[in-house]
Amino acid sequence: MNYVISITGPEALGVLEDICEELALPLNVTLHGRGTAVQSMLDLLGIESNEKRVVLSTATEEKTAALIEAQKRRLHIGVPGHGIVVAVPIKSIGGGKTVAFLNGNQQPAKYTPELNYSYELIVAIANEGRTDQVMNAARAAGAAGGTVLHGKGTGSENAEKFYNVSIASEKEVILIVAKAEQKAGIMRAILEKAGPASEAGTIAFSLPTSEVAGFGLL
Repeated sequence: MNYVISITGPEALGVLEDICEELALPLNVTLHGRGTAVQSMLDLLGIESNEKRVVLSTATEEKTAALIEAQKRRLHIGVPGHGIVVAVPIKSIGGGKTVAFLNGNQQPAKYTPELNYSYELIVAIANEGRTDQVMNAARAAGAAGGTVLHGKGTGSENAEKFYNVSIASEKEVILIVAKAEQKAGIMRAILEKAGPASEAGTIAFSLPTSEVAGFGLL
């Protein structure tokens, strides 16, 4: 199974929700976010707002493919400014009932997903208000853009002492999809210019992907 991250504009959310309902996806969570595109890029693509909707869905391998195909067809994923989709493989699920629920009551098959290492998902967690610092470093290393989610950190006192940053404070989670050959350079740039020792206090890690869409024309 995959955890599918669909990022699109607010105006397309209704269609995306319809697609999820038609595919009978059992668990979908919608978050509010914003893009990191600079104003010149927004003007070039004719986009008025950086506001985004991030829909998190669990899907089988077959439904992941169907979800991405439906977004390409009905939301024009792949055309610049129309959003992106990333599927991250789920390694394990807690509880037999949960497996049955997420798998549509089908007998789960044991398999190792084929990972698409052409792209990886970089997750950067930074202090509030430091997204520009993170993205400036990432763009200098070749990143095309990212999506920002707002949250509040929680952590132990030991973690706070170890990183020398405030764990339990307002945070911004920046999602960056990067080409595999650029991933290491982007993460290195983020840590050098906006890492734990800086005011951004960024912690970054990457996840493999099994499917991606929306990057064909970047």
